[in-house]
Amino acid sequence: MLSINISNYATPQNYELSELPAPTVEGPYDIVIKVHAASINPIDVKKASGVSKAVLKDSFPYKIGYDCAGTVAEIGSQVTRFKVGDEVFARLPECHRGISYESKSQFNLWVTNASNLTSGAWSELARTTEDFVALKPNSLSMEDSASIPLAAMTALQALRGYTGSLEGKTVFVPAGLSGTGLFACQLAKNVLKAGKVITTVSTSKVPQVKELLGDGVVDEIIDYRKTDPKTVIPAKSVDFFFDTTGDSMNYLSLMRPTGAIVSIAILTSGDTLQNSSVMRLSPDKNNRATVPFAVKLALNVLDRIRTMRASRYGVKYSAIFLEPNAKDLGSIAEWIDAGKVRTVVGTKAPYKDLKAVRDACQVVYDSKGGVGKSVITFV
Repeated sequence: MLSINISNYATPQNYELSELPAPTVEGPYDIVIKVHAASINPIDVKKASGVSKAVLKDSFPYKIGYDCAGTVAEIGSQVTRFKVGDEVFARLPECHRGISYESKSQFNLWVTNASNLTSGAWSELARTTEDFVALKPNSLSMEDSASIPLAAMTALQALRGYTGSLEGKTVFVPAGLSGTGLFACQLAKNVLKAGKVITTVSTSKVPQVKELLGDGVVDEIIDYRKTDPKTVIPAKSVDFFFDTTGDSMNYLSLMRPTGAIVSIAILTSGDTLQNSSVMRLSPDKNNRATVPFAVKLALNVLDRIRTMRASRYGVKYSAIFLEPNAKDLGSIAEWIDAGKVRTVVGTKAPYKDLKAVRDACQVVYDSKGGVGKSVITFV
């Protein structure tokens, strides 16, 4: 099969398109997906550049990508929720980038042959298990469906970081037209019934918020190029802050006591990283890579500092990693088909047009200029 990959850690302009071994069903719960489209996420391009190599080693050639939508091409003997031909979407978990196994000897085989067996979403075929797959929304195309899993599930799990109900509360989501921000705004307002949603965008994107997200989703739009949000949002008025930019500590004065901040832009504590799905080497939850002690300690200290700073304002602070799962993905599909959530796809790049793929990935890598999600098309 053809796969977008790297032979060593690299930035987008060095991505390759080459023929690599195709994944096949190796375990009873495996699903092989014929990929129709795959989305480009910041984690895809950052991980390909080696950002996580201090704590998690990758084998090469490394097949890039986590999000995809397509049709089920092959299933394991105990898969019950899907059949060949079903239209699905998925966020491939880290542990399914290798062969499924049921014994230590099989795991050793995976380690030995990882370069041939790893599965990435930016390939003609991808493998995972049914625990991470859902039927795609009926109302969306494959391209639109591929743009959803990582960003929408991340937004949903972050919003759950508020203790209690968000109904009637004030939610601040900077970068509301970013890949994750656009889902956070809609989920907060249309699903969790937030009373007020505030976001920031650049000047040219101000009129696009209502157009792309729908009427009544965002109640206050702040042009961050012209206005500092801290000067227009009243102090102690925000119940939940979804940190998409990494500067939440600068907005503590806006937070209401008993409020919450959840960050996806800052590394978590070392303990959270160690227990996250990122460190799982296989479907066995106890089989994990180990975060180096010095890295774990440093991350714990930094996280503790942020937690203590927030606590002085009575605010709960946390940073999270996505924990992909089929249940959340299925709920999101239902909300999309019910008209409560929509996606925004900005760029589509055919996978055989390597320049277009590289350029689209570079925009995501640089975090500049993009609106919504970028998607690589395979069909």
